[in-house]
Parts: sequence; C-alpha cells; structure tokens
Amino acid sequence: MIKPKKSLGQNFLIDQNIINKIISLGQIENSNILEIGPGTGNLTSKILSKNPKSLILIEKDKNLYDELTNKYNENKKVSIFNYDILNFDLESKIKNNTIIFGNLPYNISTQILVKLIKFKNWPPKYKKLIFMFQKEVADKIIAKVNSKNYGRLTIMTKWRLKVTDHFEISNSCFFPKPRVISKVLVFKPIVNNDVKIYNISNLETITQIFFSSKRKMINKGLKKVFQDIKSLSKELQIDLSARPAELSENDYYKMTELFEKTLIKS
Repeated sequence: MIKPKKSLGQNFLIDQNIINKIISLGQIENSNILEIGPGTGNLTSKILSKNPKSLILIEKDKNLYDELTNKYNENKKVSIFNYDILNFDLESKIKNNTIIFGNLPYNISTQILVKLIKFKNWPPKYKKLIFMFQKEVADKIIAKVNSKNYGRLTIMTKWRLKVTDHFEISNSCFFPKPRVISKVLVFKPIVNNDVKIYNISNLETITQIFFSSKRKMINKGLKKVFQDIKSLSKELQIDLSARPAELSENDYYKMTELFEKTLIKS
C-alpha cells in the first residue's frame, strides 16, 4: 500500500460518489484528457472507463509513477510523465480541446492555476479545467469585489477564466483526512475583447503593487506606476481614496493596459 507523503501534500480522494460527481463535470468520451497528480489512480480509472481519446498523467511521486506505469502500461491511450507539474512544459505537451482534471496539492495549487493562466498562446489548447482546491483558496478565486477574499488571485483568474460550476467536498472523503474542506471549481477559458493586455505578467505587477498594501488608499500605489494620477483617475473613473479591494477586476485590466502603453512610450 502506498503511504501518502505529507511533503507532497498528498490526500487521496477515496469517496466513489464524489469521484463520479467530478467525472460527470467533463464530457470525457472521445476527448483528450490530462490529469495532474493522479496519485493512486482512483479518478484515473473512472476517466478511462468513459473511453477518452487520450489520457496524459503527470505524477511527481516516483513510487506512484511506477505504480501507475505498471497499472496502465498496456493501454495505448495513456501517457505517463514523472515530473513536477511546475517544471513541466505543459503548453507544448497538451493536445487540442483537452479537459484537465486535478486534485491539486494544497501547497502549490495557486502556482499550478497561475501556470495555466499564463499560457503564451491564448485561447489555450485546453477547453476546461476541473480542479480541486482548499476551500480557502477557492473562495479567493471566486470572490466578489470589496469582500475579504477579493484580491490578486481573483483578478488574475477572471482575466482569462470563467468559473462555471463549484461544490464543496468534506474532508472525510480523503485519505489521509485533511484538516480543511475542499472545493471543486470548473473553469472555461475566455477572451476579454474590451481590454488589451499583451503580457499577463504586467497584470501580476500591477496587482502586486496594490495588494501588497491592501489597506492603503490606491493613490499610494498609483504614484509608483504613473506620473499623472489625477488624469488617470478621471480616465478610469476611480476614486483615489479607494482601497485596492474596492476596484473592480476591469479597473485593474484597464490600468494594466495603460501601464503597458507607458512602457511602449518609454
């Protein structure tokens, strides 16, 4: 029996009802599927039972990788990679119209999501993400403006992804039993045609400047980026005495668009 490793944030989903519920969120038959962190293969086996066109598995744990290889080595639809997902060139390996599943390790779940948001080519080759997060992280992703959870992760995610479904999972559905509740989020890629941001790293920069001092008025952050903040506030129709959480996602997108124009001029 494989012993879960705390260092890799391993909590294996064992509840068959929840596994079936997750599987039902994607049209698997004849689709290209990718699973991040398949672990012991509980979800993997269900995916294969739905007859996908192809299945890519990415597993960092060498022992689990060996187990999965032994289990699926005769299935020509399955490709298995023994890699850390954060160091894996996912964009070049993924196939067109892929659905990505992931019971993500809590300690790197945000980094994995941002990696997928920052694909160079957009729209991406994936058509849907079905990811499990710690509830605290999931709540930040789907947060509303001017709420305690609203911040950088909300803004980054909503620039390129739309959440289409979500539900909570009790900690009793896992082995070992984590201390926290989990939440599944379903994403679909979107294209924002109202605002042009050419490098999403600039959106990271802008949000970092403001939310590193989230209790201060936005005029402090604006002075770090722009010269004439009064003209900027009129153009964007924002109050200079507002706090970062009071600005909408679109305010940050427009701000980033203007920031990129200043970079071009300089």
